[in-house]
Amino acid sequence: MDVSSRLALWRELAETCGLVTVQQSLQQVWGLLLLCLVCRLCFRLGGVSAVKHGASLLAGLCSLALFFRSSTLWVLLLALLCYLVLLLTRHAGSRGPFLSVVILAYLLVGELHLVDMATWHKIRGSQMVVAMKAISLAFDLDRGAVATLPSPAEFLGYVLFVGSVVFGPWTSFSSYRGAVEGRALSWAWLRSSSLCLLRSQVCLLVSTCIAPFLFQLFIPIQGSAVTQRWLLAYETALSFHFSNYFVGHLSEGSSMLAGAGFTEQKGAVSWDLSVVKPLGVEMPRSMVLVVTSWNVPMSQWLKTYVFKNAVKLGTFPAILVTYTASALLHGLSFHLGAVLLSLGLITYVEQVLRKKLASILGACVLSRPCPADCSHRHKKEYWVRMLNLGFSFLAIFHLTYLGSMFDPADDEQEAERGYAAGHTIHRWSELSWASHWVLLASWIFYRLI
Repeated sequence: MDVSSRLALWRELAETCGLVTVQQSLQQVWGLLLLCLVCRLCFRLGGVSAVKHGASLLAGLCSLALFFRSSTLWVLLLALLCYLVLLLTRHAGSRGPFLSVVILAYLLVGELHLVDMATWHKIRGSQMVVAMKAISLAFDLDRGAVATLPSPAEFLGYVLFVGSVVFGPWTSFSSYRGAVEGRALSWAWLRSSSLCLLRSQVCLLVSTCIAPFLFQLFIPIQGSAVTQRWLLAYETALSFHFSNYFVGHLSEGSSMLAGAGFTEQKGAVSWDLSVVKPLGVEMPRSMVLVVTSWNVPMSQWLKTYVFKNAVKLGTFPAILVTYTASALLHGLSFHLGAVLLSLGLITYVEQVLRKKLASILGACVLSRPCPADCSHRHKKEYWVRMLNLGFSFLAIFHLTYLGSMFDPADDEQEAERGYAAGHTIHRWSELSWASHWVLLASWIFYRLI
């Protein structure tokens, strides 16, 4: 294909895919962004706290109604159930674990018996955000980090906060209180929000119009049938990655637009909310850092409220509990559960293997970068860099394999209901279960050394 033909195809793709994608995206999110801005102005105007919490609650319900219409009632029902449980157990000392069990039961019963799969799949993200906020508040109450149970208006304003209830992210109760206080409007706030929203649109374009055609139009590569399967798997995984970055950057922008997502030091306010770190995923040092870069707030939530509570069982059981909790929060989806549990095994084996190699070689080859004053003898030698680079390519290999099942070209109805087990098995069998075999080989090597 000559240059002129390729340019013509790029131009056609920009017109038929790019413009349409951006237009549809803006049509869907402009109402949410307007509600975030209105909520921010209400917080800034001052007044009685109950009025501010009421404004947050009302804006959150309106945003849910824009996206889910009558299904909003299921999200509201979960929020009310959470507060009822916290109210009834206000004198207990184990509100966190008890509320977690209640929420899990509600999610399982709702998905299996009360709501059709397609509808539940649509509201799953909002259900997860509400559940994470309520559980974190319950544990904070147990630990004394939050002194008293919030009022109904404050609790509902928090869990249904307009900046995060649709697309996320999880935010702590203290972050919500900071937003309600109403920091001054500034160019830094507007610039940070706008840049996040712009990045979200760029990521959406890459996910929809570039990644699916990466090796057909942009980087033409030919090879054997096996090579083509892996190239297609990489395109699929890359498209899925950038769809996650789209949601992550959109959640950053909406949260900051509504007044959350800032840090304050010595009176200086920095609007620096970070939900996703694309470079940490696409050019990873390790799978451990991929997990934290994929969704920073959720990683913090899992570490604080699940892993630290389960670590008494041992490191490996705690990792399994953490990834199982993440899978259950995402719903009864075989393909998500398979990916998350596989991810848990991969990160564990990688971490212990690199720790053992770092000890034997005396080199900085741990999953996380070593501090400048670490005790390793070999830090930046050529072979150390090459070994870390090898683990980086191994992480890309695992990501390609795990993301190969999220094919946007598959049946839309199946995607709405959640992929069946057969879909996952078929996708991974096409790639000869390569990642799992490499995982087994890595574990055997770790045991041998």
